[in-house]
Amino acid sequence: MPDRTEVADVIVVGCGPSGAVLAYLLARSGVDVALVERAGTFEREYRGFGWNPGVIRLFDEMDVLDDVLALAHETVTEGAFSLYGEQVTVLDFDLLDTDYSYALMMEQPALLECLVEHASTYDGFAFHPATTVTDLQVDDSGAVRGAEAHDREAAEDVRFEARAVVGADGRYSTVRKRAGIDPGSFESPIDLVWFKLPQGAVDASTQGHIDRDGVLVYFGLGAGDLQVGYLVRDGEWPGVREAGFGAFLRRVAAIDPELAAAIDAHLDGFRETTLLDVAPGVADTWTRDGLVLLGDAAHTASPIGAQGNPLAVEDAVVGHDVLVDALTNTEGTLSDETLRDFERRRRPTIERVISLQRRAADNLRFWLDYGRYVPAWLVRGSAAAFDWLAPHSRLIRGAVESFALGDQSVSVARSHFTD
Repeated sequence: MPDRTEVADVIVVGCGPSGAVLAYLLARSGVDVALVERAGTFEREYRGFGWNPGVIRLFDEMDVLDDVLALAHETVTEGAFSLYGEQVTVLDFDLLDTDYSYALMMEQPALLECLVEHASTYDGFAFHPATTVTDLQVDDSGAVRGAEAHDREAAEDVRFEARAVVGADGRYSTVRKRAGIDPGSFESPIDLVWFKLPQGAVDASTQGHIDRDGVLVYFGLGAGDLQVGYLVRDGEWPGVREAGFGAFLRRVAAIDPELAAAIDAHLDGFRETTLLDVAPGVADTWTRDGLVLLGDAAHTASPIGAQGNPLAVEDAVVGHDVLVDALTNTEGTLSDETLRDFERRRRPTIERVISLQRRAADNLRFWLDYGRYVPAWLVRGSAAAFDWLAPHSRLIRGAVESFALGDQSVSVARSHFTD
């Protein structure tokens, strides 16, 4: 038996971008919502740092943009790479059809705390940190009626009862696993190794280097940090580590000697590097009676194009509209048929973005395997052709806008707000 029972209209499991945004929107719409997060504080490691113009538009529609811009961040107005030593612009935000011609690079903790603070101004909101969801409550018909959890701060087992449970608990979602839903993971031909350096340790006027010896990406995060990524073939990293840190520095130096020197000066060996699981995936289903999955719990994006955060926020915005309509117009546990409207509205966009990411990953793997054999003049010529084609090609422009602007049909349903 649980030590206590909490009752809400909706339980949101996971205080990442999708969970925090959804909880705020629901609370502002008069919904009793419990946001349950296993971590005890906001100071933890996150995978996503990019917030594209499409997300900035949505933050503005939520009335939180001014507070977001007050947080530590870096503003990006163009995407550029050093290609064989020459700077090539691959995206100029001024050319996009948007009032928000910039992207933000920032850490998640302060942003999530900001969203929770906004949600906390509404009486129907309750935040439960340091609370680990362990199982779902399922009735004899298979409908989800709530969740079982353990509150570590109070040392109590808690039963959450609600009309709907939202699984927004990330790539390794407990909610998805307990519901028996397969994550639908794809194989990735590449892996990404992340590490941080002090801001100014290297010239980060571009977002990375592409050279015959490999690919590097880097970007500022505000607050004095520079995030760096080193691209490797799938399964290659254990061999790199076995060869030793000195060998790793030589690999990086072949692409960017300045970065290799900065790594040597500021990193304490491999302990300050992290190999990310970058394999994308799309679960077969995102809903059951009383259950809906959002963000990485429903579909995992790779880091290519910094799409994880934008897709998660869009999910939350659409989920808010679907849930408030369902709560208003039906009684009892929200049905799978009702919740499936969320999946119908989001799946086409998700599958398109994941498909683009997978094609890009295949191209990057091809470069890692064969880039050293391509003459520099051919690479530079191809880049110049792309630079000319990008503004004129509907296909290229469509792909760029998919990544930069997101699903432009998604908009915050402000009509649900009670204030």
